[in-house]
Order: sequence, then structure tokens, then C-alpha cells
Amino acid sequence: MNTEKIKVIAFDADDTLWDCQGHFEVVMRRLYDELTPWTDRETSAQELFATERKNMRLLGYGVKAFTLSMLETAMRVSHYEMPAATINSILNQCYSLLEFPCTPLPQVEATLKALSSQGWRMVVFTKGELLDQEHKLQRSGLAHFFSHVEITSDKGEPEFRALCSKLGIKPAELLMVGNSLKSDIAPALAIGALGVYIPFHVTWQLEHHEHFEHERMVQIDEFGQLIDILHRPFSS
Repeated sequence: MNTEKIKVIAFDADDTLWDCQGHFEVVMRRLYDELTPWTDRETSAQELFATERKNMRLLGYGVKAFTLSMLETAMRVSHYEMPAATINSILNQCYSLLEFPCTPLPQVEATLKALSSQGWRMVVFTKGELLDQEHKLQRSGLAHFFSHVEITSDKGEPEFRALCSKLGIKPAELLMVGNSLKSDIAPALAIGALGVYIPFHVTWQLEHHEHFEHERMVQIDEFGQLIDILHRPFSS
């Protein structure tokens, strides 16, 4: 499949354009520290994951959902014995996730600038809470590279089809770039789009997905390799 068919490049945001999960990991470790009087860190991590998974259907993704799951886990695992001051401290740590620096990852800004100068139509397609994602994009300083920003509660095949419809393109004319095989790459490939997978050094447990290969997917290690990929056909 030749890259000449591509009309739109869609980019995931968190952990593709900037580090997000790394900041969440710091706050999660703080919770595990505070729960050591009641249980070990591994059990605390398992309990938090179970809470997030339970709450996903109603709360979705984002800092608000994460905060509620953190507090729920803190109270349940501590048998409601955790001091109010400690719970308030955890709450403030969660609030800090609404304002962390969204510094572009290495090679991101230069690569987007180069692609923009070549005339590529680029959009952001990410899931999460609307205001939180909008603010992160603003803080990153990258918003001017994108002609469209789509923030959705989930990223599956229906959402990818809806994105193509909104952009006025066929699925085969879309290239999705992201760090999650589960929500960025697999559903894009399922509708006939192309994918560039850029692994990040840490992955949220709910985004874990067994690795696979596909004739319309390319894996790269550095963001800047996009420049080379867009000048040659995809191959398995």
C-alpha cells in the first residue's frame, strides 16, 4: 500500500505528543506509599486497577475519573481509616495532573513542523475528558499544527469511522499515529486505515495489548522516523 493514498495523518495526544502516563505514575506511587500500613504496594496497584476498570463504564478516561478511583481505593483499602489530611493530600496530587507541563516529546515539534511544511493535513484524535485534553494541547504549544481536534470518550472502530466521515475521507486515506496498540492502532487497521505505532516507555494497564504485526502497520522507535515512512510504501 502506497503512502500516496494518505490524505490525513491523525495523532494520538497523551504519550505520543507529550508524556502523560509518567505523571500519573508518580501520583499512583504516592497512593501506594500511603497505603503501606494496610497492604503491600503490589496489592494497592491491583486494587487501583480493579477500581478503574469498574468505574470505566460510567466515568470514562481522564483526571476526574482517575481522582475518584484513587480516593475510592484509598478509603476501601484502608478500611476507611486513612486520615482526612492524607486523603486531602492525595486529592491535591490528583489536581496537579490538570496542570503538569505538556512538553513535546523528543523530535515531535520538529517533525510536525516538517510535515506541515510539506503540506500534510494533520489532526489530533484522542480520548479523554474534553477540557483536560483541550488544556493539555494548549499547554503543549502544538495546536497550530492541526487543522482539526477530535476528543472522544473512547476510540474504537465506530469512532474511527465517524472521524473519517467528519473529515470527508475514506478509511484507506487515514494514517493513525499513536502509542497504544489497543486504542490507536488496532481499531484503525480494522476499518482499513494505516497505522504507525510508537511505543512509550510506560503504558497504562488498561491500554495493554498483545503485540502483533500487520501489513498496514509500521512500528518506529523515534518520532522523527515518520518523515522517512511518509516517503516510502508500507511493508510488513
